[in-house]
Amino acid sequence: MNIELQAIAGPDGWPVPDCRCASCNRLRAAGTRHEPFRARVDGVPLEECPRTRVAGGHDVSVPRGGGRILVADGPGACPEPAPGVAYDAVLLDLVGRPEQLGRLRREGAVTAATEIAAVHVDHRVASPGELERRLGHWLRPPAGPFRTLLLGGSRSGKSAEAESRLMGCPDVTYVATGMVGDDDAEWSARIEAHRGRRPPWWRTLETTDLTGVLGSAEGALLVDGVGTWLAAVMDEARAWDDPSLAVPAVDALVAAWRGTAARVIAVSDEVGLSLVPETRSGRAFRDVLGSLNQRLAAESEEAALVVAGRVLELR
Repeated sequence: MNIELQAIAGPDGWPVPDCRCASCNRLRAAGTRHEPFRARVDGVPLEECPRTRVAGGHDVSVPRGGGRILVADGPGACPEPAPGVAYDAVLLDLVGRPEQLGRLRREGAVTAATEIAAVHVDHRVASPGELERRLGHWLRPPAGPFRTLLLGGSRSGKSAEAESRLMGCPDVTYVATGMVGDDDAEWSARIEAHRGRRPPWWRTLETTDLTGVLGSAEGALLVDGVGTWLAAVMDEARAWDDPSLAVPAVDALVAAWRGTAARVIAVSDEVGLSLVPETRSGRAFRDVLGSLNQRLAAESEEAALVVAGRVLELR
């Protein structure tokens, strides 16, 4: 089966006519235009291939030689797979609904042999380069070991970036280290906002036992975050006046990070860009977390800094 993607854009193309957004303007400045999605399968236009209508798209049969392709109708569409079918290819709106890939993998509709392509692409993504960057995460085999450390300041977008990178995975456990009582309404609202961004099949585990989780994990893990874990460790070890008391727990975490079999993304605070803390305990926390970030980054296949929602890969 040969799929030729002749064009990949949404129904209005990319850039969208008369749209003044930054995404469209970047393409105009570069003299680039992507036409609305069209494809050929073994030389036959996709729309002329035998097809069955499904919710959100079409289940297409390959004219010669067999094979099945699941195709999204348009931007925002999530085509429903046929029960028990492992598709030879899926053409999906990965820009708008990347979690659909994780769901299809989870249900067995997408396997390691499935060809995956993004279609209906438009100004919902900043640029072709940003699309390529995201696809690199979504199309990566979901199994580990593979470690990523994402650093950033408060409200930098680091948690959203971590979630985005794992949308293509079929089995994700969100490890929340910031446990809180029912009496903190503001923090509870933050947690609910995070949950609302995640696919419903993701599991949530509230724990500070990151060493144990990394040692036994299956599937993918999102740890959010290292800073709240360290604060709990320093409380338990009474290390605020003597940071050396936290060293055994920190060493154990780094060893578990190095030895994990999981695909794991950890979110941590970048503490080196702000003012020197006024308190001794604040300086102790900054120093221990900064050192821990360095050690985790050294044991990671990927590390990145997130600033204002933009990502700088750290080589």
